[in-house]
Amino acid sequence: MSEAQQRIAILHPDGKLRCPWPGRDAAYVAYHDDEWGIPEFDSRALFEKLILDGFQAGLSWIAILRKRENFRRAFDGFDPQRMAAFDPGRIESLMRDAGIVRNRAKIEGAVASAQAFLALEAAGGFSSYLWDFVDGRPIVNGFRALEEVPAKTLLSEKLAKDLRQHGFKFCGPTIIYAFMQAVGMVNDHLVECHCHERCQLAYRASGRA
Repeated sequence: MSEAQQRIAILHPDGKLRCPWPGRDAAYVAYHDDEWGIPEFDSRALFEKLILDGFQAGLSWIAILRKRENFRRAFDGFDPQRMAAFDPGRIESLMRDAGIVRNRAKIEGAVASAQAFLALEAAGGFSSYLWDFVDGRPIVNGFRALEEVPAKTLLSEKLAKDLRQHGFKFCGPTIIYAFMQAVGMVNDHLVECHCHERCQLAYRASGRA
């Protein structure tokens, strides 16, 4: 079986076992090691990831990752206050920006989501709102192969529904489960991956354990 077909942890030249999905792509491996699954509690960072996951719908994450800096430039560093005020002229400008995903529904959805974010942030904090769905601590799974990892769960369906009720767009249960994995609300690194334990240590180091 080729590495591309691997469903279990892969041994890399540095001697570390990793989840198979990043392959050997240097940027993807760095994202896997340094970001994916590490608990994120900063509201602005959580907002950025949620918006980018919405743009990923129908695409691969690596495609969005390669455009992330372009998105940050185009969306004013994902400043929710500024994004919430984007007018039709700004949306048309974004539709001409070849550096991002030029999908009108997703761009308009990002503006609506920024407005929804501001309301939740003012009501008690976006980070607290999200983390309350997992009682403030990551759900740690013990999967050994990719086929064991779900695409969505009852919890992601619940969170997705609640986000939609608050006005967020492009936040279906599959997108939201991917988001929960990425921001460490769920630890879905395969147990043999060196990052599985690393993410748990990061949570304990956050002082929230």
